[in-house]
Amino acid sequence: MKEKLTGAQALIRALEHENVDVIFGLPGGCILPAYDPLIESKIRHILVRHEQGAGHMAEGYAHVTGRPGVAMVTSGPAATNLVTPLCDAYMDSIPMVGITGQVPTAAIGTDAFQECDTVGITRSITKHNELVMSAQDLPMVVRQAFYIATTGRPGPTLIDIPKDVLQNEMDWYWPSDDEVRDSLPGYRPNAKGHTKMIKEAARMILAARQPVLYVGGGVLKARAAGVLRELAELTQIPVVTTLMARGAFPDSHPLCLGMPGMHGTATAVTAMQKADLLIALGSRFDDRVTGKVSGFAPDAKIIHVDIDPAEQGKVRRPDVPIVGDCRLVIEEMLKAIKDLLQSGETQADVGPWRSRVSGWREQFPLAYDQSEPGAALKPQFCLEKLRDGAPEGTIVVSGVGQHQMWTSQYWNFEEPYTWVNSGGLGTMGFAVPAAIGAKVGRPDKTVWAVDGDGCFQMTAQELVTAALERIPVKIGILNNSYLGMVRQWQEMFYGERFSEVNLSGTLPDFVKWAEAMGCVGIRVDDPQEVEAAIDKANSINDRPVVVDFRVAEDEKVFPMVPSGKSNDDILLHHSQDSRREFLK
Repeated sequence: MKEKLTGAQALIRALEHENVDVIFGLPGGCILPAYDPLIESKIRHILVRHEQGAGHMAEGYAHVTGRPGVAMVTSGPAATNLVTPLCDAYMDSIPMVGITGQVPTAAIGTDAFQECDTVGITRSITKHNELVMSAQDLPMVVRQAFYIATTGRPGPTLIDIPKDVLQNEMDWYWPSDDEVRDSLPGYRPNAKGHTKMIKEAARMILAARQPVLYVGGGVLKARAAGVLRELAELTQIPVVTTLMARGAFPDSHPLCLGMPGMHGTATAVTAMQKADLLIALGSRFDDRVTGKVSGFAPDAKIIHVDIDPAEQGKVRRPDVPIVGDCRLVIEEMLKAIKDLLQSGETQADVGPWRSRVSGWREQFPLAYDQSEPGAALKPQFCLEKLRDGAPEGTIVVSGVGQHQMWTSQYWNFEEPYTWVNSGGLGTMGFAVPAAIGAKVGRPDKTVWAVDGDGCFQMTAQELVTAALERIPVKIGILNNSYLGMVRQWQEMFYGERFSEVNLSGTLPDFVKWAEAMGCVGIRVDDPQEVEAAIDKANSINDRPVVVDFRVAEDEKVFPMVPSGKSNDDILLHHSQDSRREFLK
């Protein structure tokens, strides 16, 4: 006799079968039936203060574990509050499963209380979404959602469940892997690259005199950091790691050039411009990297490896397109290169190129002006001290803006999966909840979130969640009392006409706010206090800590490629302007 379960019971059991260990969520009317069987479940539920926080926590969890994060909320405004994290996860290829309540099936389309077309709203920002109309379908729908979220190019999926579907009975079953695949005839992600194309790529790599490995977040998604290093060391090709790929290749490695793009290192930006071959691995040629597309890497041939065929030729037409999983393709590429070398082919001499690149690196390190006595803190200085004081393997999370760029520049990333940020969508308010999710996923690691005062004020309420759930994240606010990146643009490109960017130098009091949320609050105004404050924060592991670094309001992020300009037009720190000729 088949076991009878309610849809709600079937949902929770299905999540248990998918090895879900934590759900980030907030209950409400339509999802309420699903919360009842949670009482008996081993799944941990973390009660958030805002549904957006649930989504970003699920993202942070997924970033550091590689497993899909799960967020569960009710219908209507709760579902729409989940839209931003879903879009964020979609842009950054983060595996995530959203579960939303929906009004009863008979009420759909009547403008019922807290009704919205969740499937319609999220169709363009999920890999797959579904309105479940029968309790009997739930196990298969859950299996499909997790399978799609984690295979091919990872991304978010969404399951929308009417209240009566959760209340109705069904006959329990659990679909096999084959049944799941057979139920999705149009979904066949290709993991294995084309052999002929891989061999052609190997020949181009050996022939190139000025090659660059252009590494994107796809390398991390594919768990390919190890084989990437092997490829770089075998060929002695310099490596740039995009904002989403920081940590995929050790910053301390002599072949590492740092981050390319709008606020990348001068060396990384220039090396890509001067390259004769770009080996793009899991990178998508986004506008922040390319600058003006027509002027991007004008003399470079392109090998583009990506699991998503839609990325091939979307921005720059590749000479050798390879659709496949980065790890599997790099493994085959290594084999092809070794076979060619063993058969008597030789690699072009990349020594002069490496020497030239090394010269740029010596001439154009990251630079900033030191604090004058009695002046406000420099954010770069604070980050250097945070970096130097952080325990080994610390995970650093960032919001969006100047603080994000400074962190990506000044932190030394030596391990993969130690950098969590919002890259594609650029979501303010991401850092605090994402840091909480990262700490839940990796409780053995120290987790620092570096945030701006603008970003922090969007989602800081989730620190109440962290305090109550005993999740001891650490938050460093680079507080310049401004929307810093917007201010920088207004100063540089709008004639210093500062329109609506001044937040407040006096409100809120972040120390009192932190203490009110059950955290330890620390304020730092003097460079002499920075190290002691960081040491104190690192020593506290029983509750969250917020450190308010009062930094200079007029500090800018350099280098910088102005929007719409060519990467050749990179702006340098004023101390390096006289040496621009070396970049030509």
